[in-house]
Amino acid sequence: MRIAVCPGSFDPITKGHLDIIHRASKLFDKIIVVVVVNPDKHPSFSAEERMDMIRRATTDIPNMEVDHFSGLLMDYVHNKGAVAIVKGLRAVTDFEYEFQMALINKKLNPEADTLFLTTAAENMYLSSSIVKQIASFGGDIADFVPEGIVEEVKDRLCRSI
Repeated sequence: MRIAVCPGSFDPITKGHLDIIHRASKLFDKIIVVVVVNPDKHPSFSAEERMDMIRRATTDIPNMEVDHFSGLLMDYVHNKGAVAIVKGLRAVTDFEYEFQMALINKKLNPEADTLFLTTAAENMYLSSSIVKQIASFGGDIADFVPEGIVEEVKDRLCRSI
């Protein structure tokens, strides 16, 4: 079985993330979407909440599971028997960082490759940070996040002005 890991903070999951996850699910027998818990970041949603949002947004992907992990990604990849890490790229600035990480990860685990999928043109500008900023000012985020989580994100992030 060819397993791939699709890691990210997913704080919150966006339609750009969904595009990458859907496309990756067609390339591998199994996709594990991993909410990476980074102690240096302060997410708006807990790991469990992010996992729940991902599950609700991906009910149409039968060969996918959702998990969370804190630590060295390559340890997780190795423990799951994955052959690849799937990363979405929006722009050249994403590539520089992700390319460096891919080289380090290959050194740590020569058995796993990193696969870069470029985002669809309509999602090139989209990030969780942008979504959070728009939502914090009461803006409409319906075009940016899955339908089932719009209100949840707005309720959590909208500031009283």
